Amino acid sequence: MSRPTVLFYCQHSLGLGHLVRSFALAGALAERFRVVLLNGGRLPRGLPVPPGVAVESLPPLGMDLDGTLVSRDGRRSPERALELRRERILALHGRLRPDVVFVELFPFGRKKFATELVPLLEAARDAGALTVCSLRDILVGSRRDQAKFDERASVTANRLLDAILVHSDPQFARLEESCRPATPLDVPVHYTGFVVPGRDKARALAPTPVPPRLPRVVVSAGGGAYGGALLRAGAEAHRLELAGAGIDMRIVAGPFLADADWQALRDAAREQPGLDVRRSVPDLPAELRTAAASVSQCGYNTTLDLLRTGVPALVVPFAEGEEDEQTRRAERLERLGAVRVLPADRADAAGLGGAIKELLAFRPAAVALDLDGARSTALTVANLLARADAPPPDRARPVLRVAS
Repeated sequence: MSRPTVLFYCQHSLGLGHLVRSFALAGALAERFRVVLLNGGRLPRGLPVPPGVAVESLPPLGMDLDGTLVSRDGRRSPERALELRRERILALHGRLRPDVVFVELFPFGRKKFATELVPLLEAARDAGALTVCSLRDILVGSRRDQAKFDERASVTANRLLDAILVHSDPQFARLEESCRPATPLDVPVHYTGFVVPGRDKARALAPTPVPPRLPRVVVSAGGGAYGGALLRAGAEAHRLELAGAGIDMRIVAGPFLADADWQALRDAAREQPGLDVRRSVPDLPAELRTAAASVSQCGYNTTLDLLRTGVPALVVPFAEGEEDEQTRRAERLERLGAVRVLPADRADAAGLGGAIKELLAFRPAAVALDLDGARSTALTVANLLARADAPPPDRARPVLRVAS
């Protein structure tokens, strides 16, 4: 018998976190299902597609910090891209007739993409497919109309979803802490544990870096699209504070860092002994294992890298616009003694340099969290599908009594 089909929708808009987590989930699902992943954003070079996963790239869209929809293809306006995307999504759904439609974040985010997601979920419901929403640990909670947003999300979820999978350990974060609608959620919520991207496989393929001769601080900012200020401050902190103290620095810029910022980092590295800059590295956790300290933002995937490696970590949460998710995650981790936090408005060269020197003496507390989210997600979806396909139990036939 052929394996059931999962149509997996992923739209990464600001950084790479959603795509990296979606690839990890799709790879785990592919061990049980035929998986087709709809990619709605820019697909960076060098990011390996999980084995067994087919990727269908849509006309790429993203968002600015103010929430404006942006086309990543200069040939099309955002409005035209949305029209084409909706047509392609529904056509693909019609061809595949998937058993499961798996959407990332919506309706608890991705409001700007409702014109393609609502028709997809409605078509899935009409066809009898299982509809599942995938959520990270903490949602954005500082919108100006947050109460209205939460209410709309709950009503939409109750109408269109069969299950919600929260990729968190409930001891760390629960959905009701991020979403407080007036209408209660009727959709079953399942906690899968955290999803670790590339767990074990990437580590086995990538060589382990040789420990550096001098203490090395690794500075990173995820995909890099909104990390330019942090990376520049890191390079300047090295020049002013760290180089003289015998501390090396490696900056991992990310594929989406603006070209001008990347060139400025390269120029600085040519002039500063002990400063090394890379667009990317094959295995960031391996880099962190040999580092004296890490400086980064506090996205979902970065957090897991920090916890898995146990590196002394300083996090500078991304908190522009309405984005408060990283700040809330960082505060929880700081309370657990796992990281130190420096607000972005204090992360200039001087502030960062001083904080890094103090960080070298910091020993993070071990935090025990469920990190088996990818495997658990695949198992949960398989169980939900089996339950949905199971015939209803036979009812006892009524006994007919014949009057004498």
